[in-house]
Amino acid sequence: MIAKVKTLPPRSKVKPADQWDLTSLFADDAAWEKAFKKWEARIGRYEDFRGTLGDDAKTLAACLRFDTDFDREGEKLGTYAFLKTTEDTAAGEYQRMMGRYRNVASRAGQAASYIRPEIMAIPAAKMKKFLDAKQLAPYRLALEQLLRYKPHTLTKHEEKLLAMQAEMADASNQIFRQLTDADMKWGSIKNERGEMVELSNATFSMFLQSHDRRVRKKAFHEYYTQFDAHANTLAATLSGSVQRDIYYARARNYPSALEASLFHDNVPVSVVDNLTEAVHRHLPALYRYYDLRRRKMKLPDIHHYDTYVPILSDLRKRHTWNQAVKLVIKAIEPLGSEYCGALEEGLQGGWCDRYPNRGKQSGAFSCGSFDGYPYILMNYQPDVLDHVFTLAHEAGHSMHTYYSARNQPFQYYDYVIFVAEVASTFNEQLLARYMMARATSDKERAFLINREIDAIRGTILRQTMFAEFERITHELAESGEPLTLEAFKSEYRKLLELYFGPDFALDDELSLECLRIPHFYRAFYVYKYATGLSAAIALVERVTGGGPQELNDYLSFLKGGCSKYPLDLLCDAGVDMRKPHAVDTALDYFEQLVIELDELL
Repeated sequence: MIAKVKTLPPRSKVKPADQWDLTSLFADDAAWEKAFKKWEARIGRYEDFRGTLGDDAKTLAACLRFDTDFDREGEKLGTYAFLKTTEDTAAGEYQRMMGRYRNVASRAGQAASYIRPEIMAIPAAKMKKFLDAKQLAPYRLALEQLLRYKPHTLTKHEEKLLAMQAEMADASNQIFRQLTDADMKWGSIKNERGEMVELSNATFSMFLQSHDRRVRKKAFHEYYTQFDAHANTLAATLSGSVQRDIYYARARNYPSALEASLFHDNVPVSVVDNLTEAVHRHLPALYRYYDLRRRKMKLPDIHHYDTYVPILSDLRKRHTWNQAVKLVIKAIEPLGSEYCGALEEGLQGGWCDRYPNRGKQSGAFSCGSFDGYPYILMNYQPDVLDHVFTLAHEAGHSMHTYYSARNQPFQYYDYVIFVAEVASTFNEQLLARYMMARATSDKERAFLINREIDAIRGTILRQTMFAEFERITHELAESGEPLTLEAFKSEYRKLLELYFGPDFALDDELSLECLRIPHFYRAFYVYKYATGLSAAIALVERVTGGGPQELNDYLSFLKGGCSKYPLDLLCDAGVDMRKPHAVDTALDYFEQLVIELDELL
C-alpha cells in the first residue's frame, strides 16, 4: 500500500478566514489598477518644481508636500503588489504587477532626483530663515536630517559617477551568493533516522540540531570541506566588499567605514564600543553555559556542532492558531488593554495570512504601511513552538507600525532597524517569561530557559562577535594591511578563542566560518540586533517592574516612528544606549538563566 503524500493546498483552496484582508489597501486588483494609473500620471508634476526650491519657503514646502503625497500613494500601491506576490510566488500576474510598480517608482526617483541637490545648494543663511518658516514646520526635522549630509555630498558630476557604480559595487555580494547558493554542492548525509538528506545551506542548521552527535559532526566537517575548497575565492570576494565600504566612506569624506555606516542613525562609535566591552565582561557566563552543555549532554568535550541542539528533547506542545493568539495576548498583558485589544482584533481579523499554501513565500514577516493594516505573513504550524514565538515577534513589529502610523505624519512614521528589533523582541521576552513562569514541570521550565539562553546567545553574543570581526577587518584594510585568506582566518580565530573560551574544542574548519556569513556583505548592521535585544530586555524589566509612567514611556516610544533619532527615542522610553547599562542588564539576566538551568538539570 502506497502512503498518501500530504501536499499543500493551492491558494484558491485557502479559507478566506485564514487569509489576510488586503481591502484596507485596495478593494481589489481593479481598484489598484485605477490608482496605479493616476499615480503614474502624476510623475510629470515633479518638473513644475525644478529650479524653484530656493525661491522661497512656500515653494519648497509645496514641493515637499507633493513629494510626500506621491510617496504615500506609492507605498500603498507597492505594499499591495508585494503582498500579492507572496501569496503565490508562481502567480505571473502579480509578478508583473510588482514589476510595473518598480518601473514607475524608478522613473519617479529619477524625476525627483533634483530635489536633494537643489536643497543642498540653498545658502546656509537663507536655509536658516526657511527652517523658521511656518510653511516648512512639518518638514523641518526631515530638512535638518538632510542637511547633515552636506559635508558628505559631492558635486553633481561626482554624485553621478558614484551612482553609476551601483551594480559594480554589488559584484562581491553577487559572486558570494552565486558561489554559495548555486555552485557549491555538499552531497547527502544520513540523518538520525537513517534517511539520506541533501546537505545544503538550508539543511545545515537542521543537521546541527540532530540529537545524534555523529550526524552533527559529519555534517559540520562535510559542510566546511566546500568552504575550504573555495577559500581563496571567498576571501577575495569578502576583501572586495570591505574595500567597497572603505572606498565609499573616503569618497564621501567620512573618517572611517564604521562612522559612515553609523551616520544615518546619528549613532556615536561609543555605542558599539560599549556593546563590545560589556559583552567581553560577561563572557565568563557564556563559558559556564558551554561547560553546562558539555556536562548535561555527557560529552567528553564540546565542539561548535554541539551548541545548537536543545539540551533536552524538544518540548511537544501543540497550539492551534486560536490558542497561539490567546497565549500571546495573555503574555503581553503588561502592555495594557488598548495594545492587547488592537492586536487581538488584528490577529483574529484581517492582519494575518496564517498557513502555508502551494507557492507561498516561506518564513514570516511583518509588512505595514501608513494607510493599511500592519500585515503579517506566517507559515504557521501548530506543532512548532518556535512559530508561537515568531507570531509574537512579528506582532511586535506590526504594533510598532500600528502606533507610529496613528501618531506621526507620513514623513515621520517609518522607524529604522535600530529600534525595529526592540519592539519585536520585547514581545518575545514577555512571551518567554510568561511561559517560564507557568511551566508545569522542572523539565518544561528547563526547556524554555534553554531556548531563551540560546536566543540571547545568538542575538547578543554571536552578533557582537560578528560586529567585532567587521570592525577589525575594515580597520586593517584602512591601515593598508592586505586582507588575505590567512588574515581573515587569523583574526577570526582570535575572536573564536575569546568568545568560546579556553575549554572549548575549536575545530580548525571553524576559522572558515567568516567566509560563509552573508551579513558581512552588508557591514555594520548586525550590532543593531545585539543592541535591540539588550534594549528590549532592559525595557521589559522597566515596564513589568514599574507602573503607568513606565508603560506610557514605552508606548510613546512605539508612537515615535522616526520623529527623533533612535537613541533619543530609546532615551525617552527609559533606556540610554549610549551607556552600557542595558547590555549589562541583558547579560546579567543571561547569567541568571544559566545558573538556574544548571540547578534544574
